[in-house]
Amino acid sequence: MFDFLQDYDLAGAVWTTVQLAVLSAVGSLIWGTVLAAMRVGPVPLMRGFGTAYVNIVRNIPLTVIILFASLGLNQTLGISLGGGGDFETINFRLAVLGLTLYTSAFVCEALRSGINTVPVGQAEAARAIGLSFGQVLANVVLPQAFRSSVVPLANVLIALIKNTTVAAAIGVAETALVMKEMIENEAQLLLISAIIALVFVVLTLPTGLFLGWVGKKVAVKR
Repeated sequence: MFDFLQDYDLAGAVWTTVQLAVLSAVGSLIWGTVLAAMRVGPVPLMRGFGTAYVNIVRNIPLTVIILFASLGLNQTLGISLGGGGDFETINFRLAVLGLTLYTSAFVCEALRSGINTVPVGQAEAARAIGLSFGQVLANVVLPQAFRSSVVPLANVLIALIKNTTVAAAIGVAETALVMKEMIENEAQLLLISAIIALVFVVLTLPTGLFLGWVGKKVAVKR
């Protein structure tokens, strides 16, 4: 029943999916944190940029962003994010970029919700003893915001893992692309769909359970 799997590099595709998810998650956490800092910052221009970025990017389909990264940045402007590599390697980098730019908007909002749980008095007290806005944010607000945002961030990460399937649109050999090839060549639609579904359950369910447990452990007691 499963003999046909030997003809496809499913393990390699799953590994590519994991790499996409991990690299995009790291990039999204960094850029999303910067955006959240902009949105709560004292500089109107930066607040406006953060707000506009989040509202615009969240309302653009991820497929459009991924296709723009490949067709617009690479094929039109010649940007390869690394200066070389074959077609699949370049598109892998661009897929990571697209996923990062898209997911960071949701990370920003999850962190901003965590920032809103921090009592205003703590920030005011920190400013009263002479700390700058950046110091207040880094030493007082963000540590508590991250602890309050673990569960929302876990939901964003789970969505990111599933969103990696969009990278198949630009030829990245991740799980969804291999699934498409198997469905086109094999007459076992239900079995193939069940296998791919199981792969994503294995990737997302433990992640959600673990981060949910972490969220309970580090939650700020109010």
